[in-house]
Amino acid sequence: MQLSLPESWHLHLKSEMQQPYFLQLKAFVEDAYNTSTCFPPEDEIFKAFEMCAFNAVKVVIIGQDPYHNFDQANGLCFSVSDKMPHPPSLVNIFKELEADLGIPYPQSGNLERWAEQGVFLLNATLTVRAHEAGSHQKQGWETFTDAVIKTISEEQDKVIFLLWGGFAKKKAKLIDETKHTILTSGHPSPLSANRGYWFGNSHFSQVNTLLKAQGKSPISW
Repeated sequence: MQLSLPESWHLHLKSEMQQPYFLQLKAFVEDAYNTSTCFPPEDEIFKAFEMCAFNAVKVVIIGQDPYHNFDQANGLCFSVSDKMPHPPSLVNIFKELEADLGIPYPQSGNLERWAEQGVFLLNATLTVRAHEAGSHQKQGWETFTDAVIKTISEEQDKVIFLLWGGFAKKKAKLIDETKHTILTSGHPSPLSANRGYWFGNSHFSQVNTLLKAQGKSPISW
């Protein structure tokens, strides 16, 4: 198993990947994939990094854990593979997108189209055992992805961070708000959305307004 980042990210994170905790994490992930069914597929663990080069990052969306059922997780937070039913949180993301920007509800829940435009779709934990939510938490992934967020904050300028829900909001402490923009709201999960904490946040239009003000091309959501 090759747990290796694309070159654009490796340049900034190679020292992190030499830390003892990451070597232990790598051994854990290799054993997990060899002895049980895990998601996403092995070649998609670092897909968020592969689809959005370090210097191309304009927007960061932070999720928590990959989907844990067959054919769902594809290495991008909130995203599912083509032709898969949309999980409830993704349904609410698309509903808000439709209300905010008038974009028709999409057929595919695959968010690769966002990643290709500079939206970095990062889960805090990058792998999971089949049908066991959170099963790969506290093995080192969170330490690594916190370092990723901090590196973006330190080495980039004017990135827009979307922190949805209590877990993601805790990552604000890793981000320099004098250089970057943080937009927060409730989580798009039905529990949060139905309590009024998600719908109406207008994050998608706000992102595009901010990007245009920076002289960057808006995201075609």
